[in-house]
Amino acid sequence: MACLASRGAAGVGRARAIVLLLGALGGVPQTQAGLFDDDEARRQLKDLAIKTNERLDTVAKGQIELANQIQALREENARLRGQVETLTYELESARKRQQDFYVDLDGRLRKLEPQIAASGDPRPTEDSRPASEAPRKAASDPAAETREYEAALNLFRANKLKEAAAAFDGFAKAHPDSALTPSAYYWLGNAHYALRDCKKAIDAHRVVVGRWPTNSKSPDALLNIATCQQELADAKGAKGTLEALVVKYPDSAAATTARQRLKK
Repeated sequence: MACLASRGAAGVGRARAIVLLLGALGGVPQTQAGLFDDDEARRQLKDLAIKTNERLDTVAKGQIELANQIQALREENARLRGQVETLTYELESARKRQQDFYVDLDGRLRKLEPQIAASGDPRPTEDSRPASEAPRKAASDPAAETREYEAALNLFRANKLKEAAAAFDGFAKAHPDSALTPSAYYWLGNAHYALRDCKKAIDAHRVVVGRWPTNSKSPDALLNIATCQQELADAKGAKGTLEALVVKYPDSAAATTARQRLKK
């Protein structure tokens, strides 16, 4: 009996040992699985960090490139603004020089106008003038007329175009028979043209050509009429005016310009 009991106790011990061994063996896969999960998570985190850094680098590079483009556009804009300001100044200076040139030319031509008028300007004679106008002629003051005319011309030279147009118009109406009246109408036309009113410019220049066809400004007045007609899209009228200019004043500088335009 003692022997049987001893054998039973030994069997129980072995069973317990087996159970413990199986338990120990059963825990190994769980530990390995835990270790495997941690490594995979670390790898995924590392990959995610690498991708994030790559994206951040791409965004940073894009921002730097965009900033460089913006800076380049600013510099180009500044350069273009400088060019516009320079061209505006040069244009204004050229227009001022042109006005000064015409004003100087006007002064030189006025010195010749008395001779031209004496040789054939169809102005009314003393016998044909109504008696009611005699006092006005007697009361005329050439020096005062010259000052008034010069004042209008100075307004034009100063680029005060509206004031100049009003001054020339007032002079022409106040002194219809003055030797300076053809020039006043001529500059009135130029002032209207500079104000972009071609219709009024044409009307003023036509007065010069119609009333004083032998005046030194008539060829230029015709040329200005043709220029205005072209800007008004009246190509046929402009061509007719240029042809008339060449026929009436073939030796004038305006006729030379007219021939050049007709060739185009």
